[in-house]
Amino acid sequence: MAEQAEAMRATVASMLRGIERYNPENISTLERYVELQARENTYDLEANLALLKLYQFNPGTYQSTVACQILMKALTNLPHTDFVLCKCLLGQDQMDEEVIKQIMYLHDILEMCQFHLFWKIKNKYNDMISGIKDFSDSICKYVCHVITITYQHIEKPVLAQLLGNVDETSLQAWMNKYGWKENEDGYVFIANQEETVKTKNITEKIEFDSVAGIMAACR
Repeated sequence: MAEQAEAMRATVASMLRGIERYNPENISTLERYVELQARENTYDLEANLALLKLYQFNPGTYQSTVACQILMKALTNLPHTDFVLCKCLLGQDQMDEEVIKQIMYLHDILEMCQFHLFWKIKNKYNDMISGIKDFSDSICKYVCHVITITYQHIEKPVLAQLLGNVDETSLQAWMNKYGWKENEDGYVFIANQEETVKTKNITEKIEFDSVAGIMAACR
């Protein structure tokens, strides 16, 4: 399957060169590629944006299910701004679709780091999520990114909740992946945030000639 994904990526890359990028005959191939990305947990933002642009130019070819897959895949690449880029290529009619609104809502709560709420309502969106391989793991990676840049220490039960109320085995796996260490007091050491704050001295050099006129005018 990995070989198939790589072969498809190469095919699509050649397809998107030059004027061929806007050839509507490529739509069906790009749609199959989106389905492959969802099924095999691969990702190609450029190809997905190209397909959304073709939908713009050829409104009659628009497929809501494929657009939803593209948006859901963009969610898996948070904190990058892929979702916003994809959203900007949707028309108002498409934005008004109920399923698109639901995905927008998921993006909003994830962007606001309301992880407790996300995991609480996640089951309501299983129809969309089930088609995206390893979707929950991708969101957990985003959660871990936020935790890494936010916390110095965090209570172990809180960490488990932020990751979707994972069990002890899964929690240890995520801790090992990011090098987080459990302390004896029940807290998990994430990182020394003070070490990440670096001061910078800014020195500005202003030539006398550049202010001579101003000084003369102030006399």
